[in-house]
Amino acid sequence: MSKQTFEKHESGLVQRLGPGTAFLLVVSSMVGSGVFKKVAPMSADTGTAVWILACWVLAGIVSWFGALSNAEVASQIAEPGGQYVYFKRIFGKPLAFLYGWTGFTVVQSATAASVAYVFSESVNSLFALPHLSLFGIENLSVKLLTVLVLWVITGINLRGVHQGERLSNVLTSLVILCIIGITILCFTYGKGEATHIALSETKSIAPGALFLGMMSAFWAYEGWNNLGFLAGEIKNPKKNIPLALAGGVGFVMLMYVAINASYLYVLPVEAFQKIHAEGNTIAAVSVVQSFLGPIGSSVIIVVILVATFGSTNNSIMSAARVYFAMARDGLFFKKVAHCDPVHNVPTYALLFQAVWASVLVFSGSFDQLTDMLIFAAFIFYGLGAAGLFVLRIREPHAPRGFKVPGYPVVPAVFVLFCLVLVMNSILERPKESGMGLLLMATGIPFYFWWTSSRGKHKKESA
Repeated sequence: MSKQTFEKHESGLVQRLGPGTAFLLVVSSMVGSGVFKKVAPMSADTGTAVWILACWVLAGIVSWFGALSNAEVASQIAEPGGQYVYFKRIFGKPLAFLYGWTGFTVVQSATAASVAYVFSESVNSLFALPHLSLFGIENLSVKLLTVLVLWVITGINLRGVHQGERLSNVLTSLVILCIIGITILCFTYGKGEATHIALSETKSIAPGALFLGMMSAFWAYEGWNNLGFLAGEIKNPKKNIPLALAGGVGFVMLMYVAINASYLYVLPVEAFQKIHAEGNTIAAVSVVQSFLGPIGSSVIIVVILVATFGSTNNSIMSAARVYFAMARDGLFFKKVAHCDPVHNVPTYALLFQAVWASVLVFSGSFDQLTDMLIFAAFIFYGLGAAGLFVLRIREPHAPRGFKVPGYPVVPAVFVLFCLVLVMNSILERPKESGMGLLLMATGIPFYFWWTSSRGKHKKESA
């Protein structure tokens, strides 16, 4: 049998990922720990089952609007680095760099570190790890396992994108089957009551409470734009990326609403409020344990292990391509622009990312970083959708493989929501928002250093 050949992008990356893999990558980038945990804080924030489900639907629709807007831009600009490349073409290099730097220092690296940490905590709940502390670092054994997970997944991806692809496809398929299975079990064997989610129990809700509930849901939807980072390794990216984004986000929204409805069918809102107050229990574990007994805990924990390992793999595999694209433009460490000629992967981008994510593991600042993550991400989500208007005006006749249905309403609604979310975060959480902006600003001296160094190098060469 002849060996299959793939087109090679001019960067050295190989375009071997098909539409099915692209769809699963969108799903795996979102499905981590949030779908199993967030119903508890949402119960405390909103108070009724119907408003909880409304938060999942509304956050899903907003995310879907963002994905549709992103899909049109991706159908016109399909290069490694995703939004970094979009920003560079639409707004220029300074904003593009700031986006990539924020991803490295806060959003992407912190996501990989925190999701991997949830994986290690889940392992610890199944098999108690030795309690270690050193130099004031608590939970040292869990953190060491987290670092090991980060480096194991990085090692897998260093062997080629096909290795990360296979791992992602298997794990994501298992998670989808498990979520569907849990949903069916809850509705058929959960001994629940429809009155738990009856419309008659719906009470009015303050806008602020609804917003807080949606913020919890957004953590579970976070990551839908990661697929664009891999544009240099996706077959026919101008067609397959938009289809995967639109289909993947819509599919995840249906899964999230269904499984959360099944949770609320089994247990009343008051039970989830108690779980949130106690703070040490995963909501999905309590749900399944209520009708499967102790075995239910193990079942959910295993599913969380699979989901978080797969989500960490997706973050590591996709985000490294952003730093690779930045380095190719002279806006990151020079070595990061290297593409391994044998395995066709950005070797140093993966290694630099693993080092920084490992540092974040030992920093002990997970909660603060994840609080800042949504704030920082939505600044650039909104700018990305606003860029769609710029492209439509600046390049009205440019070929587009996909056009946003409902333009200009859909991207306008998304931009407006991003603006409201960012402003609300500044008002409600000024400390976290301020620190997020400060970390973003740390990239400014690096930008001037790299741009001045590049200019000096060009003069010397001349």
